[in-house]
Amino acid sequence: MPIPLFNSIASWLLKKRYHQIELFLKYPAEVQEEVLFQLLEVAEDTEIGKKYGYASIEKYEAFRNRVPIVTYEEIEPLIERTRRGEQNLFWPTSIKWFAKSSGTTNAKSKFIPVSTEALDDCHYKSGKDLLCLYLNNNENSQLFTGKSLRLGGSKEIYQDNGSYFGDLSAILIDNMPLWAEFSSTPSNRVSLMSEWESKLKAIIEETTQENVTSLAGVPSWMLVLLNKIIEDTGKDHLFQVWENLEVYFHGGVSFNPYKDQYKKLLPRKSFKYYEIYNASEGFFAIQDRNGADDLLLMLDYGIFYEFIPMDVYGTEQQEAIPLWEVKTNTNYAIIITTNAGLWRYKIGDTVRFTSINPYRIKITGRTKHHINVFGEELIIENAEEALKTICIKTGSEIKDYTAGPIFMEGKEKGAHEWIIEFRTPPEDLNYFTEFLDNALKSLNSDYEAKRYNNITLRSPKVHMARENLFYDWLKANDKLGGQHKIPRLSNSRDYIEELLHMNK
Repeated sequence: MPIPLFNSIASWLLKKRYHQIELFLKYPAEVQEEVLFQLLEVAEDTEIGKKYGYASIEKYEAFRNRVPIVTYEEIEPLIERTRRGEQNLFWPTSIKWFAKSSGTTNAKSKFIPVSTEALDDCHYKSGKDLLCLYLNNNENSQLFTGKSLRLGGSKEIYQDNGSYFGDLSAILIDNMPLWAEFSSTPSNRVSLMSEWESKLKAIIEETTQENVTSLAGVPSWMLVLLNKIIEDTGKDHLFQVWENLEVYFHGGVSFNPYKDQYKKLLPRKSFKYYEIYNASEGFFAIQDRNGADDLLLMLDYGIFYEFIPMDVYGTEQQEAIPLWEVKTNTNYAIIITTNAGLWRYKIGDTVRFTSINPYRIKITGRTKHHINVFGEELIIENAEEALKTICIKTGSEIKDYTAGPIFMEGKEKGAHEWIIEFRTPPEDLNYFTEFLDNALKSLNSDYEAKRYNNITLRSPKVHMARENLFYDWLKANDKLGGQHKIPRLSNSRDYIEELLHMNK
């Protein structure tokens, strides 16, 4: 099919979907209730469905009172039975795919079930919706006159006991519909290569010969690839490699630490950035406006959402609420029920609603990725905002960072310890540290209270990391490429100690 014709047809089909999106924008509560009761009906004869009497649940309140909220560890036995070949335990259709989680909260791997329904009605549907929303906002887009450079996971698909597991991105690429494969680069063979550094070379060889109009992938790893392309080609910026490049679709980690670095590689004011919110468990939200910093929660992907206010999370007062009861400017932990058989599952992410008409969110961090050793409740959103402000003030640029606690010892007060790898370091690290402390105080009243007169916390300690420290740490832990992430904040010193040792 000629590319101009393909561009026109694809654009027309994707724009038609916008009318369906308008339905859940207008009737969000009704759409979410319909999703819940469809899931209950489909799964009523599964082992879980019979255990909790799904067939007799007629109202949301009965679902909330009858079905417990669970963690991965609590449902792992059921997942392991499915991986060994048993079916109809938590979802009625056969589940053969498992996304091996590359999360940083547990050393032990998680295997998240991926059903056919989840692939079709969530993950692939979301990919089309991302394009639909982008095209709706950019009618003169020439996206389909070229290809999308997708940067997926670096793990191959492994067969085990008749089931298959790998990075979610590898599973998606392996099952990719023809239309998506036709419009993507590099080839599936290269995308699924397991060794990151060989894969990097192969991606560059293939993609620099293509007319790339969009980029898609995790910001940290995409940045490694793009910098390597600039180095290998000797170009000044990426538009000299791909003149028709118009948008970068990104997700997986916060974009704030990388934004300025991308602007240097892509120095064109018309170039656009679109954020997505996806995980091994599902695809949840999409940026639906040019230049926005919040995301539209997608309500018709076979996922029913509940939320726990973080001020009661993990306490006896903890109770989940449905979407129609949330408020803006409150930090919530997300609970999901999905068309892959996850029932009231703690995904581990936290969000804040910026709007409830329509429902738009900002990702604020992880339930486990924060520092709250001293009651300071420092979340990733605070850290990212503070670092962004400091970099502007000091003319510095951050490549990667992590932070953890310094525990109280004797009369010595506690503190936060940071390791920061700079692309452009500040002239005075002490001034940078003081600015960081003040910025966090202005953003977080709990942190400010603990820092008042050094009552609980003394000023933070900041180390300047050597070049490529975080890359080398990921390599040493076999976490190069794909969806692997630097742990930003932690309540323990595990990551800090390892990195300090490697920074000598």
